[in-house]
Amino acid sequence: MTESAKKPPREEIEAAASPAPRTLRETTLNEARRALILDAARAVFFELGLEGASLREIAKRAGYTPGAIYNYFNNREEIYAALLSESLERLKEAVDNADSDPAEPAAPALLRARARAFFKFYQDNPQDMDLGFYLFNGAQPRGLTPELNQQLNDQLRATLLPIQEMLVSLGLAEAEAVAETTAIFAHAVGLLMLHHTQRIRLFKQNAQELYEQYLAFLIQRIS
Repeated sequence: MTESAKKPPREEIEAAASPAPRTLRETTLNEARRALILDAARAVFFELGLEGASLREIAKRAGYTPGAIYNYFNNREEIYAALLSESLERLKEAVDNADSDPAEPAAPALLRARARAFFKFYQDNPQDMDLGFYLFNGAQPRGLTPELNQQLNDQLRATLLPIQEMLVSLGLAEAEAVAETTAIFAHAVGLLMLHHTQRIRLFKQNAQELYEQYLAFLIQRIS
């Protein structure tokens, strides 16, 4: 066997084979650390709000130094944006997977199911609504870049797109569908705010019942 045909030394084989597992381990560890930071940040934001939260407090609860967090996020607002993005992904999944009533005509049933799924997500997850409140009232947290702000608004818009598509399938023009989707969104957010703050009790009304009535009138009007 010639010198060139000899098998490479064991050290060379290990050196060639080790980068992939090492990279995989590092990636897994980084993802786990990032998730730990986000879990800690979620608790801090829910307890103290965006303005009351600090990187120091988030780091403390995650078991890291404030400096270590900068390996994963540039600032508090970037952490907030990551949490909100994840929340919007779950909202979109809920709307996309909404089941309609087979006893009702297909298009109206699916419109009702998707609009109902949007409402129910925030009804069942009030903390997610608190997290997304700046998107609903138009405020922009200080430090959130225009690009990140646009990305989050686009994600919110994507959660409503399945509702808009059903309105178009029911015969509405695109502009009309956008207007009705906006109205559905406004009704949902307004009633949810009254529900979560318990101000709805002032009127002796039920937020979910009012929303269902609104959807029934809408479907009757456009069908």
